[in-house]
Amino acid sequence: MKRSEINAAIRRMEQLAQEYRFALPPFCHWTPSDWQEKDAEYDEIRDNMLGWDITDYGSGDFRKVGFALITLRNGNQNNPKYQKVYAEKLLMLEEGQHSPMHFHWKKSEDIINRGGGTLLIHVYNDDGNGELDTTEVCVNQDGRSYSVPAGTAVELHPGESITLWPHQYHDFDVKPGTGAVLIGEVSMCNDDTADNRFYETVGRFPEIEEDEEPYRLLCFEYPEGR
Repeated sequence: MKRSEINAAIRRMEQLAQEYRFALPPFCHWTPSDWQEKDAEYDEIRDNMLGWDITDYGSGDFRKVGFALITLRNGNQNNPKYQKVYAEKLLMLEEGQHSPMHFHWKKSEDIINRGGGTLLIHVYNDDGNGELDTTEVCVNQDGRSYSVPAGTAVELHPGESITLWPHQYHDFDVKPGTGAVLIGEVSMCNDDTADNRFYETVGRFPEIEEDEEPYRLLCFEYPEGR
């Protein structure tokens, strides 16, 4: 991805969060120069990859395949220093943009439409070999449990949510004509290095072409604390 694309996505998400009155934590507003002054007191942010995360999944076309997200809080299953057993994210999906089919080996999560358009989540069971099963899928949605055929697009309007369980395949799209969606995620600890199983091979973190200066640092770009 070009740095200019990343910068534009961050600015757009800041705008959308402000529009729907979702206040971001202070570290989301730090500039690269601010980060040079942050010592080891802020290692929780570094170690648990809190902050901005913009990806095109290696597609080379962020407008069609990708996500802008912020990890707001997170524990760490690999480091006993951090005792949180939960995580929270804020995500933005533009109309016409797609996030690929995947499941999590361990993590269960609630996905919430925090504002904007209608979020579409296609759901499948894992057949045990990493393929999409044809069996009906149990959907847990805002206190309601019901079954849908494999591949059904569950619609989430603002304020609605769905619980996604380990080995439950899902992707993300926006219903055409409804506009960008601000998405919340409340989950168990998040580990993007080991807990994601994508149906098709994708990249997770982008290679960056530096065509302009960074507006914000991404969660894997922080300098070490002094």
